[in-house]
Amino acid sequence: MAPAHEIVRFLDDLLDVAAFDDYGPNGLQVPGRADVDRVVTGVSASLELFEHAVAAGAGLVLVHHGVFWDRAPRALTPAAAARLRTLLAADVNLAAYHLPLDGHPEVGNNALLAAGLGADAREPFAEHGGRHIGTLARFDGEGVEAGELFARVAALTRREPLVFDAGPARVRTLGIVSGGAADDLDTAIRAGLDGFLTGEPSEPAMTVAREGGIHFIAAGHYATETFGVRRLGEVVAERFGVEHQFVDLPNPV
Repeated sequence: MAPAHEIVRFLDDLLDVAAFDDYGPNGLQVPGRADVDRVVTGVSASLELFEHAVAAGAGLVLVHHGVFWDRAPRALTPAAAARLRTLLAADVNLAAYHLPLDGHPEVGNNALLAAGLGADAREPFAEHGGRHIGTLARFDGEGVEAGELFARVAALTRREPLVFDAGPARVRTLGIVSGGAADDLDTAIRAGLDGFLTGEPSEPAMTVAREGGIHFIAAGHYATETFGVRRLGEVVAERFGVEHQFVDLPNPV
């Protein structure tokens, strides 16, 4: 059993949430019971995830995509109300970590993607609001053969990526920004990188990649963002002695 506020404070400090200009609030979004012995993690806040958490007896849910966004209507929709009602009725805490979780050099989505792809070195890449949110992965020596890299991406994310293979035969440098970051393809081109990996494609991406001489890899918004929140749950379990369960609710996007 661990105090919920201590877990959230630890995560806020670990991810340096105050330093990020984000699209919604990071940290505790819905308060619940004071003490928790089980934490459930998932990529996106949804009624299905919350029902899983309640059934598992979780006292805290950690997500990458929370329930509150700057662009969302201020009045609750019926769907939003149902999500909150499920949490409040069961006295379950909800905390969300968005850009701070993308950019963290150890537990972040992009750092973990780089490590999972076998990168020999990692550097900060792609700024948002003055903070780096991506990772530049470097492969030593002659790099990795492009087809092998695409296969590694498929194995790591467990889905076939959309690839515009307009880059060199061997990849030495790969910019990684998970989720919906197709606009950072230009950032990768300006940096002279061999490839760029994100979640969602955009319509111009094929032309931009071909004209820029770079590989563009879109491996799925959801699929590229399972890594950070799962690792965050593992860190909490290790530090606070609570149980952790990652709930996988795959999304084809």
